[in-house]
Amino acid sequence: MTDPHPDSRETGLLLDPKYDSAGLVTAVVTDRVSGDVLMVAHMNAEALAATQATGEAHFWSRSRASLWKKGETSGNVLRVAELRVDCDQDAIWVIADAAGPACHTGARSCFYRRIEGDGLVPAE
Repeated sequence: MTDPHPDSRETGLLLDPKYDSAGLVTAVVTDRVSGDVLMVAHMNAEALAATQATGEAHFWSRSRASLWKKGETSGNVLRVAELRVDCDQDAIWVIADAAGPACHTGARSCFYRRIEGDGLVPAE
């Protein structure tokens, strides 16, 4: 029988992120206790390595073209409880404990609005 998934990236145990042409993977951050999605950002190899080394979430800022530690100015760091990678290693799941609001607006989550029709309403 032939393995339907011959790519070792999908079936193996070696961390081998599949970065896009800009050198990034999507990072989805959820709250360790509630499971709520807190934010979505991007990581490059440097951000992933810094996250692993420090236990605090680091990302790549596309707008500033620089590495940033979440909470470096606000104090609202994300302490990483667990990192997971999806099946083809092009997305990282960051399970974290947030020291404060995850969103730069001051909201607990960046997903604080719900789409209704062609408008937005506060999510509860």
